[in-house]
Amino acid sequence: MKLTIQKNNLIKTLQNIQSIVERKVTLPILSNIKLVADNNKIEIYATNIETSCKSTIPAEIKKSGDITINARKFFEITKELPEENIEISVGENSRITIKSGKSRFNINGLPASEFPSFPEYNEGVLTVIDTEVVKEMIDRTIFAVSTEEYRHNITGIFFEAEEGKVKMAATDGYRLASIEKPTETEIKLNKGVIIPRRGILEIKKILDNEGSLLAGITDNSMAFKKGNTVLIIRLIEGEFPSYGQVIPKDNNKLITISREVLASAIRRVSVLSSDKIRGIKFSISKGKMSLYSNNPDLGDALEEIDIKYDGDDMEVAFNVDYMLDVLNILYTNNINLELKDSGSAGIIKTGLDDGYTYVIMPMRV
Repeated sequence: MKLTIQKNNLIKTLQNIQSIVERKVTLPILSNIKLVADNNKIEIYATNIETSCKSTIPAEIKKSGDITINARKFFEITKELPEENIEISVGENSRITIKSGKSRFNINGLPASEFPSFPEYNEGVLTVIDTEVVKEMIDRTIFAVSTEEYRHNITGIFFEAEEGKVKMAATDGYRLASIEKPTETEIKLNKGVIIPRRGILEIKKILDNEGSLLAGITDNSMAFKKGNTVLIIRLIEGEFPSYGQVIPKDNNKLITISREVLASAIRRVSVLSSDKIRGIKFSISKGKMSLYSNNPDLGDALEEIDIKYDGDDMEVAFNVDYMLDVLNILYTNNINLELKDSGSAGIIKTGLDDGYTYVIMPMRV
């Protein structure tokens, strides 16, 4: 194999796939990426078995062939090369030579035959979906995905499509983020699917690529294509919780607050919250809200802010981080906080007809 490629064309792809490639693996081949050179292009493959990626980049192919190379070292070498043109060739015993200007690197590769096959998918089942809608839906839900691997069925985003709308939801058992958007696209799904968090993060990376975003289900995986990149993500097996049942229907205390004022007050008061509990008490009365935190080893903090509320007095406590997570991803000036009592879950919405609902469980402080 022998080729010449532009550094700028190569570097972005190598950077994006670093998070796919495993660094600590029992199979050394999974630390590598596969390069296939032919027909004035090079195809770059990366996989961790759960997520597989293929990117196609134009190149001047002088001799067709394939090889695998350590992903991290190839990226580190490429980003430091002094000139735009990079020459890559493969010699005996899978020895790879990389040259640019007066720099030359020799690195041991492994035969491409040892690399896992790229999952098969039917491009005919892929459907164009709105890139901006997908980006918004991911941004508003991914932070609520559980990171506890033993709770396998909630370690991803639940995605479902019905006639005229698409939905995403994520939960870690303490909060729930869900969003629903109208769509003119028909995505064929017999039931909802769970896309793993790592796969979702890879989808976010390709959203800035040129071209339309295509998506579809293939066997037990979901395929995404945008520009020169194809992602195949193995879906999580199991049943996602019936999240619609946990969204309170009778929260009758409506509080309207400035999003930035509330977020700033939470950040200040949380400085003296307990490191272990990370809770703040919210005392609500007509026209005002008091935020209070207490740390027996350090002291306490209190701040009062103006709100729009005309109901009975009440108190409730919420986790600091769970509150800030949602306030940081919303974009409206004001948010609506819907409450029932100190022992019931609260709901946060934007007040707009944007299909977004955030449910947060209360805590004791």
